[in-house]
Amino acid sequence: MNIIQRIQSPTPTFFKKLRNIGLVLAAISTAIVTAPVALPAIATTIAGYAAVGGTLIGAVSQLTTSNNGKGGSDG
Repeated sequence: MNIIQRIQSPTPTFFKKLRNIGLVLAAISTAIVTAPVALPAIATTIAGYAAVGGTLIGAVSQLTTSNNGKGGSDG
């Protein structure tokens, strides 16, 4: 299964919810990092890591597919 087929395949419900949580986490942390007010350095550092984590959660969750017993070479 190549990357295009994997993206177009249906995503299980759990990973849809996880993807949405990751996107919300990335959006909130990006808003904190780009806030026009001065925030403590620890807050912006944590928000930066949360943005990366949320983005990764969303990407991995989007690429997760349900096999449904269709077989395939990748097991």
